Amino acid sequence: MNSRILKPFGPTILHSKIPEKIINGLNQYVDEIINDEKKSNSLNYGNKLAGDVTQEFILEHDFVNKLGWNDFLAGCVYHWIDKELNQKITKFSLIETWIVRQFENEYNPVHWHSGHLSGAGYLKVPSDLGAYVQDKEGNYKGGNLNLIHGSKQFLSKSVFSIKPIVGDFYFFPNYLMHTVYPFKNTKEERRSISFNALIDEKIFNLTT
Repeated sequence: MNSRILKPFGPTILHSKIPEKIINGLNQYVDEIINDEKKSNSLNYGNKLAGDVTQEFILEHDFVNKLGWNDFLAGCVYHWIDKELNQKITKFSLIETWIVRQFENEYNPVHWHSGHLSGAGYLKVPSDLGAYVQDKEGNYKGGNLNLIHGSKQFLSKSVFSIKPIVGDFYFFPNYLMHTVYPFKNTKEERRSISFNALIDEKIFNLTT
């Protein structure tokens, strides 16, 4: 399992790598949907999501099962919960998984998800996401995924900013607020994939 557990603040975050075979399969399928107007309209999910982006559509369960996407998500979550809580989940129930096609000047506002667990990863990333208008030091945040928890405290940041890299996938609790700022100076697509899922209620509600 090519993954590592991150703890930038309260809840841990699991960082994993999507297998190349799945990345290629997802991108090929997405391109087919884009070129099929009828199917693209039938799978449209944008009216149920927070983003102001070009296109968002749901992926069919038969396809994600056949490709192995569901197994990848379930395997990573099993590993995460086992390592973090020393608990073994007995169920992983995928609620939905969807594609976000984001282009220049588009964004995802601060929001959170349903279910127990969520995540986001990258299938395509522009070669250049832009730069500050003024000459500033530090990393430009355009196009980054920003996970938000609580408020800034001594030795504890409230924002974990993630630069998108093709193949990277991050798992986090459904309630964790997050946002994606607009990027600029490119006509290339930022293509991401997300999911919501349920696990054992006893483990999700575990308190110590």
